[in-house]
Amino acid sequence: FAFTVSFHIIFPAFSIGLASYLAVLNGLSLLTGQAIWLSLFDYWKKIFAVAFGMGVVSGIVMSYQFGTNWSVFSDKAGPVIGPLMGYEVLSAFFLEAGFLGVMLFGRERVGARLHCLATAMVALGTFMSAFWILSVNSWMQTPAGYGFNEAGQFIVKDWMAVIFNPSFPYRLVHMLLAAYLTTAFVVGAVGGLHLLKARKSGAPNEGARTMFSMAMWMIVCTAPLQIAAGDFHGLNTLEHQPAKIAAMEGHFESHAGAPLILFGLPNADEERVDAKVAIPKLGSLILKHDPEGVVKGLKEWAPEDRPPVTVLFWSFRVMVGIGMAMLGIGLWSLWQRARRRLYDASWLHRAAVLMGPSGFVAVIAGWITTEVGRQPFTVY
Repeated sequence: FAFTVSFHIIFPAFSIGLASYLAVLNGLSLLTGQAIWLSLFDYWKKIFAVAFGMGVVSGIVMSYQFGTNWSVFSDKAGPVIGPLMGYEVLSAFFLEAGFLGVMLFGRERVGARLHCLATAMVALGTFMSAFWILSVNSWMQTPAGYGFNEAGQFIVKDWMAVIFNPSFPYRLVHMLLAAYLTTAFVVGAVGGLHLLKARKSGAPNEGARTMFSMAMWMIVCTAPLQIAAGDFHGLNTLEHQPAKIAAMEGHFESHAGAPLILFGLPNADEERVDAKVAIPKLGSLILKHDPEGVVKGLKEWAPEDRPPVTVLFWSFRVMVGIGMAMLGIGLWSLWQRARRRLYDASWLHRAAVLMGPSGFVAVIAGWITTEVGRQPFTVY
C-alpha cells in the first residue's frame, strides 16, 4: 500500500499544477491571439493526458487496497470515509473526465471559447479532487465531528466539522502549493533543456524562453509561500499531533529552549540523536515563537505510541532541504532576470534541469512525513 500511494501521488501532484498551467496558456491564447500560447498548450496537453491516465489507473489499484489490505479500517471508518471519497468521484472526477475529451480533442469542433472553458473545468476538477482527498486524509489525522454506533463504527454527527477538520486548511494549501511547485520545476527543466540546446545550435527558441520564464516566475512566487504555509502547518501539527513533531525534530527529551537539529543520526534504542549538528534555541523559536518555549520530547509518550523516528527524521529533512533549494533557484532566476540574462545563464539552465524531478521527491518525502508520523494509529 505504501508503494501504491507513493507511486500514485506523483501523478495528481503533477496534473493539478499542469491543469492550471494549461488553463492559463489557453486563456492567454484566447485573449491575445498569439500562436505561441496555443503551441505551448498543445505541447503540454499530451503530457497532461498521460499523467492524468496514470493517476486514474494507480488510484483504482489503491481503492481496491482499502478493502483488501485495510478491511477493518474500511469497516470502522467507512461511514465517514466512504461518502467523502464518493463525493470526490461524483463531483471532481466526473467533472475532469467529462471535459477532458473536449480539452484534448475538441478545439476545432466546439470553438476557442468553449475549449477554454473546458480546460478551466478540468483545472477546477483537479482542485476539487485534491479538496476531497485531503479532507479524507486530514480527518484521519485530526478527526472531528464524529461519534460511534453500537457496532463500534465511526458515524458522522456534523459533516461540516468532518470535512473542515482542524488540519484540513493547512494540508490543502500545502499540497496545492506543492503541486504548483512540482509542475513549475518540470516546466522549467524542459525549458532549460531546450535553451541549452538552442545555445549550442545558435537558433532562438521562443517557446522555450516563454515556458522557462513562466516557470521561474511561478517558483519565485510560490516557494516563499510554501515555506510560510509549511510553518503554519507545522504549528497546527504541534497542536494536534505533538508526537509527530517530536519525531520530525528528533527530540527525545522535553526541555525549554529546544535546539533545531539540522543533521544527526537518530538512535531510537538509546533514545538520543548521535553526531548531531544543532542550532541552540532555534527549535523553540520556530515551534513556539519563543526562544525559551518548552517543546515536548518523545519520552512523554509510551514507546508503543511513538512514530518511527528514523524514517520521519530523514523524510522531513529531505522535504525541507529541497524546499530551500527551490527557493534558491527562484532567487537565482530573479537575479539573472534583473541582469537581463535569464535566457543566457547556462548554469541556471543546467541547475533547472537537475531540479526537474525535485518536486516529485519533495512530495513523496512530505507524504511519508505526514503518514509515518501518524503511526501507529490509522485514525489518530
